[in-house]
Amino acid sequence: MRRLISLPLVMLAVTLLVVGLMQFLSPQERAVSFVTNERQMQNLDRIIKERGLDQNFLVQYQSWLGNALQGNLGYSKASNRPVVATILERFPATAELALFACIPIIGLGIWMGTLTALNKDKLLDQVLRILTVIGYCLPTFVVGILLLVIFYGALSWLPGIGRNDPVLMITNPVQSVTGMIVIDAVLAGNWVVLGDGLRHMILPIITLATVSSATMIKVMRAELLDILKSDYVRTAKAKGLPSRMVNMKHARRNALLPIVTLASFTVQGLLSGAVITETIFGYPGIGSWGAQAAVSLDYPGVLGFAILIAFVTVLSNLAADILYGLVDPRVRFD
Repeated sequence: MRRLISLPLVMLAVTLLVVGLMQFLSPQERAVSFVTNERQMQNLDRIIKERGLDQNFLVQYQSWLGNALQGNLGYSKASNRPVVATILERFPATAELALFACIPIIGLGIWMGTLTALNKDKLLDQVLRILTVIGYCLPTFVVGILLLVIFYGALSWLPGIGRNDPVLMITNPVQSVTGMIVIDAVLAGNWVVLGDGLRHMILPIITLATVSSATMIKVMRAELLDILKSDYVRTAKAKGLPSRMVNMKHARRNALLPIVTLASFTVQGLLSGAVITETIFGYPGIGSWGAQAAVSLDYPGVLGFAILIAFVTVLSNLAADILYGLVDPRVRFD
């Protein structure tokens, strides 16, 4: 309930911050974001007057908030569409990528973290730790570019840009129900489009999983090693319980609590838009739009992107709080 109550307060604080930061731009610079043709460029003063960009901060914020509450977040120059329409169009693409990326990120993090902890200082542990350090140190853009060079440029095994083949979508049209190509293809029973959508997501998913899984593996290993040294684990083994049962059922479950927190941040980052990954692979999601809006000083677009991030952040934290009680029986809510 506290998280739900704080949702509008957090979003209000974010909008205050972003609108306040935009005041560092001159009225002329902010007016340019509303220009859609050359003729309007010659009449910036009129745009400033019409938009109230020469008014004080409180007046400008009150005007923006009034429009936002009516569902009008302005027009995004980066997408040449209204902000709300852009979010509705692009968010399903990011949500689809995040959904499929979370499976290997969380799965590999828990599985490989458990393997390294249970094989501490053995060859398997050493090899996995080296791979983890490499994945942790490599920047996202380096991993993405390497994958593009190898699998798209050199081998031509996988597509490197976009989320579908435009020609294939014309010859095999699929009705958009959820906005997610893979799910819509499954609903329509169109396996050709399904395969094409999955192939387009492979490289972005590997990029995200390489970087994000490394952190999760390190956290899982460290937490599980600490728990394996605890008194209740030694007691359980002394009573004759099988080591596998103790390690997997008791120790690993208690080690998952920090993973829940880390997973919530990972999901929140993916849903907010994996900006670098989407930009590298030309993936038409929220992240690439947010980057374009920032570069082009798209004032309404930046605000809309910030509001979406605030909303996803609070919901992710709420989900993490609920999962605490499911993972750890010691956590209960009054």
